[in-house]
Amino acid sequence: MPIDPAIAVGAALPARELQWESTDVLLYHLAVGAGPDELSYVYEGALRGVLPTFATVATTLGTTEPPALRMPGVDVDLARVVHGRQELVLHQPIPRAGRAHATSRVAAVHDKGNAAVIVIETTTALFTIRMSVFARDEGGFGGDRGPSTRIPVPDRKPDVETLCPTDPRQALWYRLCGDRNPLHVDPAFAAAAGFPRPILHGLCTYGIVAKAAVDTVLDGEPDRVAGYDARFAGVVFPGETLRTRIWREDGRLLVSATVADRDDAPALSDAAITLR
Repeated sequence: MPIDPAIAVGAALPARELQWESTDVLLYHLAVGAGPDELSYVYEGALRGVLPTFATVATTLGTTEPPALRMPGVDVDLARVVHGRQELVLHQPIPRAGRAHATSRVAAVHDKGNAAVIVIETTTALFTIRMSVFARDEGGFGGDRGPSTRIPVPDRKPDVETLCPTDPRQALWYRLCGDRNPLHVDPAFAAAAGFPRPILHGLCTYGIVAKAAVDTVLDGEPDRVAGYDARFAGVVFPGETLRTRIWREDGRLLVSATVADRDDAPALSDAAITLR
């Protein structure tokens, strides 16, 4: 059996020493859509802060090999896996250059019937990340379905709505931040995974939407973000335009993102940004 929850849950994964410089931060900002007229993102002399979603690539910087979903109790073909949900807690703002000791573990394995969800938690002094991976055809082992992660948006017009075009080369730039999954560059691999062409990294969409919220609601101050949870509700193809809607509610921002080019097909849902 490719997934054995009795072995997987609680299993420690190799610890890592993370290190980054301002060049890594600038590359990440470019990869999630910052442009030449946004010096506070692309020029080290004008940086106002680091987008909090940089945490998601701080753990993969320097990676040159495709990822593998192999760990104690888990051995799943990468072509049958999609990113389901991402949760991020910022214990303090991320510096433009820094080091961190990262520990990881398999926090949970949930049984969704026809699929399994594997939750991998990574912790540093700066941030904690919980990544939920959806493995098709790996469920049915009688495990717990897991908690509800629904975050419904208010039944009213959003306080902010903004369009963010992506570039046809967006996935090519983003993969240089350390995510070398061939799903995002190789047409044959994408076809084997059931997609008509390579798709944009879910975490790239996640970063683009965070940047949109920082720019439109938080006065361009990324250090005001204390946390960010979102579910990947659908695919985005490089070159499409994201429509981000934001509602202010109870000291946080509720967010949704859709693909404007495809009749607002869902991209991110059940999303919330908590504020300092």
